[in-house]
Amino acid sequence: MEYRHIRLEINNKIAVLTLDAPEVLNALSADMVTEISHAISETLKPDNGVRCLVMTGEGRAFCAGANLSARGQPADMPPAGHVLETHYAPVMNKLRNLPFPFVTAVNGPSVGVGMSFAMMGDMVLASQDAYFLQAFANIGLVPDGGATYLLPRLVGWGRALELSMMAEKLPAKTALEWGLINRCVAAEDLMPEAMKIAEKFANGPKSLGLIRQAYWQSLENSFAEQIQVETNLQTEAGRTFDNQEGIAAFLEKRSAKFEGR
Repeated sequence: MEYRHIRLEINNKIAVLTLDAPEVLNALSADMVTEISHAISETLKPDNGVRCLVMTGEGRAFCAGANLSARGQPADMPPAGHVLETHYAPVMNKLRNLPFPFVTAVNGPSVGVGMSFAMMGDMVLASQDAYFLQAFANIGLVPDGGATYLLPRLVGWGRALELSMMAEKLPAKTALEWGLINRCVAAEDLMPEAMKIAEKFANGPKSLGLIRQAYWQSLENSFAEQIQVETNLQTEAGRTFDNQEGIAAFLEKRSAKFEGR
């Protein structure tokens, strides 16, 4: 597929997916979401050797949410939930099921469903001048893209409702204090810091993917069920080359050389 709204660059086991429609602050059209979905599938191809995915935005915004102007007049629009079912839900599920770490580098405003993409990161970094906005109430809609699942788990019930019902901007500094993001850095340091983390993940053990799988499953499991998940995943991790290498390196007092297998 030829991409018109995004860029995908794969180097040294790291895939960088850049939302590339700065003229509309990287607002998402259906075509753009289709391209994102295709790009994610590309990262999953074994021949590409990807072991970490980074998502960021081109220009001064991460993502301004859905591109309403691209959808035409309200009378011509399909039901509001249709595009969620056909486009956004499949992409969010792809991100949830990635077998390797996912880092989001929020370089500016992160609005609506764009905020949902940001929150999907295992590590969420934001520049100091970025902000987050659940803008749905301003146009008479409800949060989507998984926001009602992610937000209360990240910042708590009360703050999730406040963000969603008040529809007020949340500065990156406050987002860090609330636990919505992992790190807040100067704009010029954002991508270097994101790539530093991505490099660490890309050279880490295969168990990183299993760790993210364990935590995603924990959100829906009972304690007993999660103990069983840990048992199953630990059994899988214990069969990997990286586990053997990690133990050998520990015993030999040297740095491990993980291969992601």
